[in-house]
Amino acid sequence: MATYNEVFNKVDFSRQDLSESYYEGCKFYCCNFSRANLRDARFVDCSFIEQGAIEGCHFDYSDLRDVSFKNCRLTMANFKGANGFGAEFRDCDLKGANFLQANFVNQISHQMYFCSVYITGCNLSYANFERLCIEKCDLFENKWNGANLQGTSLKGSDLSRGSFSEDAWDQFRMQDANLCHCELEGLDPRRVDLTGVKICGWQQEQLLEPLGLVILPD
Repeated sequence: MATYNEVFNKVDFSRQDLSESYYEGCKFYCCNFSRANLRDARFVDCSFIEQGAIEGCHFDYSDLRDVSFKNCRLTMANFKGANGFGAEFRDCDLKGANFLQANFVNQISHQMYFCSVYITGCNLSYANFERLCIEKCDLFENKWNGANLQGTSLKGSDLSRGSFSEDAWDQFRMQDANLCHCELEGLDPRRVDLTGVKICGWQQEQLLEPLGLVILPD
């Protein structure tokens, strides 16, 4: 079912089956998607917060597996406890969104698992990703300024061309991640495990400056 350019105001979608639905150009104001089935649903050019509002829509504990949000405004949305394995967020405004206890992991066994989520070109400023596992995923070209990454694992993920707050680097694990074309101010290699991390040649100066080294041109 496809829906275009409709406005939904305070609609309760909780526990509904919206799987494989398609919405384009729609506006959702103060709507509740808690525990809804949104698997394989697609949202394009949609807004989930009213201008001037301080609270977005609720997706608490919803099934977001393989859902797709493209160019959507999800400011202050609440994704607490949602199952987002395979979800896609492309060019979205997720400023202040809450992903506390959200799950992007497929647990094969006690020791074997893999992650899947695509978050690219998004504004993640002040979003909450505390203690999440998002490893080996496409997370490039995002604005992470002010985001809560405390205890989060982004190991092996593509974080290239992203921007981070200077105090963010010791919050999360980044071994084997791609940090190419990121500004590295505040990243101290004496305090952060950078094993396997990829950077560009021009980033060496930023990385080694805290050690007192002066990098001269060739």
